[in-house]
Amino acid sequence: MLTPTVEEGPLVNRFRQLWDEIAPIGRDEHSGGYLRYALTEPELRLREWFREQADTRGMPVTEDGNGNLFAWWGDPEAGNAVLTGSHFDSVPHGGAYDGPLGIVSAWLAVDELRAAGVTPTRPLVVGAFVEEEGARFGVPCLGSRLLTGQLCADRAAALRDAAGVSFAEALGGRPAGPDPALLGRLAAFVELHVEQGRALVDQGAPVAVASAIWPHGRWRFDFTGEGNHAGTTRMVDRRDPMLTYAFTVLAANKEARLRDAHATVGRVAVEPNATNAIPSRVTGWLDARAAEPETLAKLVEAVRAKVAERARRDGTRVTLTEESATPLVAFDHGLADRLAELLAAPVLPTGAGHDAGVLAAHVPTAMLFVRNPTGVSHSPAESAADADCAAGVTALARVLAELVR
Repeated sequence: MLTPTVEEGPLVNRFRQLWDEIAPIGRDEHSGGYLRYALTEPELRLREWFREQADTRGMPVTEDGNGNLFAWWGDPEAGNAVLTGSHFDSVPHGGAYDGPLGIVSAWLAVDELRAAGVTPTRPLVVGAFVEEEGARFGVPCLGSRLLTGQLCADRAAALRDAAGVSFAEALGGRPAGPDPALLGRLAAFVELHVEQGRALVDQGAPVAVASAIWPHGRWRFDFTGEGNHAGTTRMVDRRDPMLTYAFTVLAANKEARLRDAHATVGRVAVEPNATNAIPSRVTGWLDARAAEPETLAKLVEAVRAKVAERARRDGTRVTLTEESATPLVAFDHGLADRLAELLAAPVLPTGAGHDAGVLAAHVPTAMLFVRNPTGVSHSPAESAADADCAAGVTALARVLAELVR
């Protein structure tokens, strides 16, 4: 039986060896961050690496037609399977650990189980989900949303990246959409992820169990005005959508702080995007999150109302479009409590979205977090100590050993 006394030194070394195989892929030499957009060359290389890892362990790989990969230890048709894994794709210039840590840890957990002589009585599956960040096609958790039917396959097929390439073109065909048969063969999903905060630093613990994911979403503001010459248009005559956009950023920040929520405008597109031209159009994307759905709804509505009033004063027009929304996700309480007791680990909520949050509505789901000493994520400063990553592997292996018995 697997115990928590697996020697840390050798496991730390094995982690570092496997981690170093993927560390250079997609890394930007200037920022130190990663450009691993879904179904682009770096992510495709990582998907090939995934297949190689599965092949070395004798685990056949299946695809669901949506871009998600699954490697099976056991009969894929047997049912009652336990799934673990995460994603490869990154935000622009993102950190190394967000996503890939869960996949590398899954392979090492399989190795730990085999070294301990564990023989699963049900299939164990390592998964890699596509476009979790939404950085290329704009919809987060795209692969898991397609698998579960939360996103229409036709809508997903038509999504386009900044270069005009559709998701269907990148995938090589129209996505297959929901797969209830595959979901029906899953008994549990456990996703390991680097912590996106400092709670574990404050608690002095290397690993935690997740309790819930805050409700969150993305909204697009389209501001239109009148493009004109920056040097000849009097200030009083201007209808500048950039002013309305700037007000929106400040309004979102204020309304979020008033509600102890989170609001971020981290992406903007400007037309014609010239230094000496008043913009004719500005598009900004709001990321909003809160502990309760009612708080989130009130936050977005307050921002919308304030921005509409500001647009009237600026002589501009604004439309608000919801691009994605995820409700409050409370992970399976019985499973979370069971894992927290098994690992003697703290239990934490999170404001970050994950594929686990999507699957939780269909499969008993849990998450493990590994300590991040900087507390920074979606940035090159994101990090985790090798020893903590090894502790995460040990924790995941113990959890999987418990679940596949």
